[in-house]
Amino acid sequence: MNTMNTSKTTNNQQPIIVGLDIGTTKVVAIAGQKNEYGKIDILGMGLADSAGVDHGVVLNIEECTQSIENALGALKMKNPDLVINEVYVGIAGKHIKSMQVKGEIVRGDSDIEITKEDVDKLINDQRQLFIPAGDQIIDIIPQEFRVDDAPRKVNPVGMYGVKLGATFHVITGDKFSIRNIKRCVDKLGLVTQDLVLQPLASAAAILSAEDLEAGVAVIDIGGGTTDLAIFHDGILKHTAVIPYAGTNITEDIRKILQVLKAQAEAMKVKFGTALAQEANPDAYITIPGLRGLPPKEIAVRNLAAIIEARMKEILEFAMDELKTLNIDHELFGGIILTGGGSELQNVLQLTEFVTGFNARIGYPVEHVSANNIKELENPRYSTCIGLILRGYSDYEAGKIGSTNSLTSKEEVELTFQEKATEKNELETSEVQKEASQVVENEDFNDTKEDVTTQTWGGYEDREDKTKEKNTIKKIFDSIKTSIVNIFEDVNDDKID
Repeated sequence: MNTMNTSKTTNNQQPIIVGLDIGTTKVVAIAGQKNEYGKIDILGMGLADSAGVDHGVVLNIEECTQSIENALGALKMKNPDLVINEVYVGIAGKHIKSMQVKGEIVRGDSDIEITKEDVDKLINDQRQLFIPAGDQIIDIIPQEFRVDDAPRKVNPVGMYGVKLGATFHVITGDKFSIRNIKRCVDKLGLVTQDLVLQPLASAAAILSAEDLEAGVAVIDIGGGTTDLAIFHDGILKHTAVIPYAGTNITEDIRKILQVLKAQAEAMKVKFGTALAQEANPDAYITIPGLRGLPPKEIAVRNLAAIIEARMKEILEFAMDELKTLNIDHELFGGIILTGGGSELQNVLQLTEFVTGFNARIGYPVEHVSANNIKELENPRYSTCIGLILRGYSDYEAGKIGSTNSLTSKEEVELTFQEKATEKNELETSEVQKEASQVVENEDFNDTKEDVTTQTWGGYEDREDKTKEKNTIKKIFDSIKTSIVNIFEDVNDDKID
């Protein structure tokens, strides 16, 4: 049975979902709950510096775990009554790969309509794909289905036919990198409900039905990686991870201008621009000298030239991915930038110059309540909001079981004490039993009550209630694919 997060500050019957974005430079944790209008109310948000992560890959489990704990602690400070038991976690990194494959099954009786079980079988068959040793399938995303020789279908359920086929977008990652992320969460006593590819989560948070229909490229410029997701005709066509992002810009500044890393980051954030020609030629930044050395003056235009060179490289890599699909001339929705790197000044102008597409910044406010729009009007939160949407997609599809009743801290602590007392009594009884066996050499077959141990911080199951259609659901139904297929994830490999 799944346990969900809850809080005594709300009597909403919807579950509380927590998204956890473990990045190279930051860790973000956001708790959200759908309101009666189908929008996400933000119950708490925490942000912490990231350590132990490089280019999206966990290299030091202890440091990464501490960073996650700091972010969750900051979240709980915003809402002390919130008790977190499980999280949805974003995953990225240069180890992520994707491929396009086709699959087909032959049905025994064409007079029986196609069922969801047939579709699930077709998807599960793709798990027999050969992938490199050490890799693991993260997602199998159906793109379009075929029934016999009929034109492509988004949803074949209810049709008749002998052959059921489909094209799939398969996403894989390094097995040990995936396990390391889960170990960090496990060490905090939390359950990883699912791992979600970060560009897909970000896309879910910022895209509308019109964007998906028109065709867009979502470029999520993070700290360690730049993640790309391309949509065309309402279908996810391609994903890619570019191993260059904000930390590379900071490192370029540090090496070329010979300053400390913290100074390089501060200059990038406060004075950086993605277009050197837009920088003030007469402006200079004064950096304090080290250990009595004289201060150093740095021209703002020189700083901008360094940033522009790296940003151009990142955008050119993204264009290479677009050109391989041969649909770069069909993305009428242009390019949508998100992630912390999209906050650079003049980044839109540079993007349009390099790619030739119209560009805009994607903010994760498409599906949040009006009360939270101002605090979330920052592209760095896109992934976390998308993870919350993924949780609700799973919930509404019945994948995470029943919801849970609201439980106050006092009730949780009382229940914990009762369970602990019961466990102690049981252990005492077992010790006495063993001692008696040694002395008397007799067998005692005492019947004892089973005790189920779980992480207390979770919640009791609560009754399901009829759910009203919400904005995300309408988008899924109107395009009949894309994000709902992104989140299909029928039988993801279990993460050991």
